[in-house]
Amino acid sequence: MKKYTNTGSKDTRSGFGAGMTQLGQTNENVVALCADLIGSLKFDDFKKNHPERFFQIGIAEANMIGIAAGLTIGGKIPFTGTFANFSTGRVYDQIRQSVAYSEKNVKICASHAGLTLGEDGATHQILEDIGLMKMLPGMTVINTCDYNQTKAATLALADHHGPAYLRFGRPVVPNFMPADEPFVIGKAILLNEGTDVTIVATGHLVWEALIAAEALEAKGISAEVINIHTIKPLDEEAILKSLAKTKCIVTAEEHNILGGLGESVSRVLALNNPAPQEFVAVNDSFGESGTPEQLMEKYKLNNQAIVEAVERVIKRK
Repeated sequence: MKKYTNTGSKDTRSGFGAGMTQLGQTNENVVALCADLIGSLKFDDFKKNHPERFFQIGIAEANMIGIAAGLTIGGKIPFTGTFANFSTGRVYDQIRQSVAYSEKNVKICASHAGLTLGEDGATHQILEDIGLMKMLPGMTVINTCDYNQTKAATLALADHHGPAYLRFGRPVVPNFMPADEPFVIGKAILLNEGTDVTIVATGHLVWEALIAAEALEAKGISAEVINIHTIKPLDEEAILKSLAKTKCIVTAEEHNILGGLGESVSRVLALNNPAPQEFVAVNDSFGESGTPEQLMEKYKLNNQAIVEAVERVIKRK
């Protein structure tokens, strides 16, 4: 398998900004809407180069979703942008009624997701958003792992028809996915082949899973690592194919243990091939203020936590 290395750490939200810049140049139907967070969402270039296709809505997220839904009627492809907490929890009714139920082609793009928002604390660190969005019928849910993948996902969403949620983060993280790696919505990416355990990870935990796999190899444990960038639709085939070899699985995500990737994988196992599973996720709690590194360690969302989960699940085989 290809060795994945950090080619230079970047923030995933800048990947979104780069994707929007490219879409501005290549797709005249793409429009951008922002809730007073242009710099945070990296909309600067899009606004500068395409002012007629950029809408500053202000701190009125519900209005932003409603306007975006309306713009689709004229054939536009709206990308909305604000923090994940405000992109989902604050406007859930508008998303449910005006976007999901109405099957509108709106791309809800959410930065500053999870604990790694950091010092702003629990009120801004939404850990329920994947669950909220995946429960909406017809909603595609994507959670990217680095700069390159976030850019690729942004570009892919412009060609994907239907409501979608794109989740990314604030901090600088390793950029390890190749820039030319194909991004296919609903298709997982096998990063490391293994025979003893399957690790399926999403978002910032993908890099941690790769580090964990190296540590496990030193212990004589062969770990298969799969990058699940699309939570819904979930690549069940990739999960079950790997599980047929390894007979046990660990899921890793920067999200509440309830409602996220882990529970989606549990459903797949229950319906097809019941097997031991361990979860690396926030254990049904809110976050708190701290640096991203401090929070990932305290809430056990790092490579060491993945190693420990693997050691537990292997004992259950």
